[in-house]
Amino acid sequence: MRGPLRRISARIAALAAAMLALAACGNDPVGEAVPEASPPFYEIANADGEVEGWMLGTIHALPDRTHWRTEPIENAIEIADSVIVEVADLTDQAKLAAIYAQLATTPGLPDLSERVDADQRPALFNILARGGIDASSFGSTETWAAAIRLAQVGTTGDPANGVDRAVIADFAGRPVIELEGAAAQLAIFDGLAEQDQRDLLSGIITEFKQLEDDPARLRNAWLSGDETVLIEATTTGIMADAEVRDALLVDRNRDWTETLTEMLAADQRPLVAVGAAHLVGEDGLGAMLEAQGYSVRRVE
Repeated sequence: MRGPLRRISARIAALAAAMLALAACGNDPVGEAVPEASPPFYEIANADGEVEGWMLGTIHALPDRTHWRTEPIENAIEIADSVIVEVADLTDQAKLAAIYAQLATTPGLPDLSERVDADQRPALFNILARGGIDASSFGSTETWAAAIRLAQVGTTGDPANGVDRAVIADFAGRPVIELEGAAAQLAIFDGLAEQDQRDLLSGIITEFKQLEDDPARLRNAWLSGDETVLIEATTTGIMADAEVRDALLVDRNRDWTETLTEMLAADQRPLVAVGAAHLVGEDGLGAMLEAQGYSVRRVE
């Protein structure tokens, strides 16, 4: 189990970004055009127009040699006083795997196929076969954790190339402030009602075919900063379930907004680097900060 647990641990931040599909992007097919880099990046200003900080929408797994560092992003990384991230210790794989194993395990659970509707079982078995996963290996794995594991199948983007990791490394010697941490993020999944966990699993199965058909769609939308596609991804698929969406996205954004307004009021200018799903749309951090009197401007 060490190999699968290591891969799952590396995706904790991606899942907590509430966009499983966005983080689960494969390598570019041969010959596919890659859009010019303009990831979601925003300037935060106070009522007087003074810049108080920046926000960068991150993606947690990328193919090798993906260029995303634009000049405005590099400038913000250079002059920001601190970086605010979801999870600070992304490289501590042993710690992350231990947290996952502790929260994800409950003996005597029903067979995984019994946790989905009958019409989804063929698709479920297809995913298991694609991933070389033994269907009987989930007897002690809670449904949310099974969904996370299945989301890994067929994905090839490397978490080592994740933007969050890169930005944390850029701030060596400067404060790295953690919004949640791995234990708190996984506890959100662990705290979902069983039916909501099954809705999450069902959504993963449904979206698997879409990911197979166009594996680079969401990654390219992130790379080009296509907010229309990114917003759509926060309201469809697994995010179409209201309870799941509230738990994984909206409620967390409200908590983060309260934390960020306190930090922005201090005499420091942070770079907020969190999953891109958290920044866009009417429930995004940008909209919530504007409701608190800040001005949030997209920097192309």
